[in-house]
Amino acid sequence: MDSKAKYSELIKTEAKRLGFLSCGISKADFLEEEAPRLESWLNNNMHGEMSYMANHFDKRLDPRLLVDGAKSVISLLLNYYPKETQKEDTYKISKYAYGQDYHHVIKSKLRELQNFMTEHIGEVGGRAFVDSAPVLDKAWAAKSGLGWIGKHSNLLTQRVGSFYFIAELIVDVDLEYDHRVTDHCGTCTACIDACPTEAIVEPYVVDGSKCISYFTIELKNEIPTEVKGQFDDWAFGCDVCQDVCPWNRFSKPHQEPLFDPHPELLSMTKKDWEEITEDVFRKVFQKSAVKRTKFSGLQRNIKFLK
Repeated sequence: MDSKAKYSELIKTEAKRLGFLSCGISKADFLEEEAPRLESWLNNNMHGEMSYMANHFDKRLDPRLLVDGAKSVISLLLNYYPKETQKEDTYKISKYAYGQDYHHVIKSKLRELQNFMTEHIGEVGGRAFVDSAPVLDKAWAAKSGLGWIGKHSNLLTQRVGSFYFIAELIVDVDLEYDHRVTDHCGTCTACIDACPTEAIVEPYVVDGSKCISYFTIELKNEIPTEVKGQFDDWAFGCDVCQDVCPWNRFSKPHQEPLFDPHPELLSMTKKDWEEITEDVFRKVFQKSAVKRTKFSGLQRNIKFLK
């Protein structure tokens, strides 16, 4: 076994030990296929008020501009599918926000993986990324053979569906590269048919500015009245396109205690949400990604849903 294959095997074994679902590796170079897609998406203003999406266009497509001497992109998946979900007939939040903020949970695992690589491979230069820099996570995960991009634009995997986070280590080490897998969406249009705001404008293209997640998290102004009544009780994010996807029948509960919800969250009724105080907000969502919308943002969303 040559050193590239040996190092790749070591990294994947350690990633599994750290609790990652899977790990794939691809060559750090220009994302040729994604370039025209990203350009078209931005030109059609599908990023809405997410102006940061238009920044660092070149860096989004070429990891060598983010990390000096980058040679490999190590993509990792971490399951967040919960054991239990919220009760029926309540205001809903995306399952990824049930527990502690994934940025912190994953960053510490990535640090451990980096330390492991330094210990077993030698001095490794690189950076860890968790959804907070100009990196096209899903494109790299697909290129690394971890799944295919579904019609709802999320990464899909036959064995486990799509309820997982994606993270990367971009490093200056040559490794053995994985290959793409084939698309298994077939003729299914479940996600397109179910989207409450018709944000999936065509297969594989989501107009971000029409997505419930955009309205409830990213949009800082008032939510437009023309979408009132279309949110299906989602107060933070939206899981509809994932919930209806046939591949998610294979989702299994995560094994990460930090992703377990605050005990009060699962039992909250609509009345509890409508009467939520800042103290309760801080207690229930102390370390959750829900804090991103702030107390005032959550209040705005609930008021809009009433």
